[in-house]
Amino acid sequence: MIEQNIKVDPYSALRFREFNIFLVVRFILVFSWSMQFIIVEWLVWEITKNPLSLGLIGLMEVVPAVSMALFAGHIVDQKEKRNLLIYCIIAFLFVSFGFYIVTSSGAKETLSNQTTLYLIYLLVFLGGFIRAFFGPTIFSLVALIVPKKTYANAATWSSSIWQMGVVLGPAFAGFSIHWIGVNTSMGVVLAGVILSLLILLFIRRKPILNPKIGENIFTSLKEGVAFVYNSKAILGAITLDMVAVLFGGAIALLPIYATEIIEIPVGMEPSEVFGVLRATPAVGSLITMFIAAYIPITKNAGSKLLIAIFAFGISIITFGLSSLFWISVLSLFIYGLTDGISMVIRQTILQLKTPDHLRGRVASVNSIFVGSSNELGAFESGLTAKLMGTVTAVVFGGTITMLTAVATAFVSPSFRKLDLTEDEKKT
Repeated sequence: MIEQNIKVDPYSALRFREFNIFLVVRFILVFSWSMQFIIVEWLVWEITKNPLSLGLIGLMEVVPAVSMALFAGHIVDQKEKRNLLIYCIIAFLFVSFGFYIVTSSGAKETLSNQTTLYLIYLLVFLGGFIRAFFGPTIFSLVALIVPKKTYANAATWSSSIWQMGVVLGPAFAGFSIHWIGVNTSMGVVLAGVILSLLILLFIRRKPILNPKIGENIFTSLKEGVAFVYNSKAILGAITLDMVAVLFGGAIALLPIYATEIIEIPVGMEPSEVFGVLRATPAVGSLITMFIAAYIPITKNAGSKLLIAIFAFGISIITFGLSSLFWISVLSLFIYGLTDGISMVIRQTILQLKTPDHLRGRVASVNSIFVGSSNELGAFESGLTAKLMGTVTAVVFGGTITMLTAVATAFVSPSFRKLDLTEDEKKT
């Protein structure tokens, strides 16, 4: 048990100026990227009315992200992190500008729907390459901004901010599409990327902690993969979350639910329903942030993660079966709450269990398992919706998620009993 005289400081990481700047940058980036992805989803659905086309968006991003992930992790461990993040944001800026041009009124008048669709997929594909570098760079930068004793708290705040951005961005996108249209919404994304770049300049350059600068890339990658494979806590966490996110990607099908399945309340338009559904998980995400900051999640972390993912699966099934607006909203609230808990615990495990010189490579392996599974989950949802029907596909995904949590609890008792309090004390 945790000793009674140990006082938990929920704001320990926030007492460092650069970490607060980092959180602002991360929120803006995640908000903008997530907002952009949802605008693209809506636009593709308007053009094609095909669930598989929605799934292809995720596939276009995940292929380059996965193929470049390990290489990106090696580069991140070899380079200065602040400047590397600047280069990533500049690349993101060019992609966002491309989306702004493609969705402009001039492009709409001159380009056919098919050409527009191909250009959208191309820009998403290019964004996948950039994303391969984003995750490892951001993960590694955190450890250079705060001291080791605050890693767990920093992981909580960083994960919560990510969760807020990944939910609030799509929520705002859902409403902005209705209020100001697709092109102006893309302009908001573009402005957000520029703002994040300017704010990042207030963080100083950081030292490179890798003692093996210039190491052969294959030797470097082998070391990173071997570390993850031999670390039962890290491997278990990212594998479990990967399966949950892969088969729980019902969110990708929200445009279909908003337009064809859920009974639209009187006085609301489908785009407004879509915005509400996208906004609802944000409430759960906000609650997660405050709970995780005040109540340590390092105690019995394994069992808490399993319970969160099991509840996540239940929320997916409930949402899939519902055609009533308010039941769907409640289901998505639980979805956001449990997904946020899972994210915070997993990031805490990664921060506490990963050595400084391996952070880029471990984060890249994590991005292959978990980060990319969001897009693969979108593809899986689109494909199964095409084959099984939308409702059946969502229920199938939620069921697999629940069974994964139960199976992990029985097959891996050591993970179920995972406790991080000793790791936290060592920092």
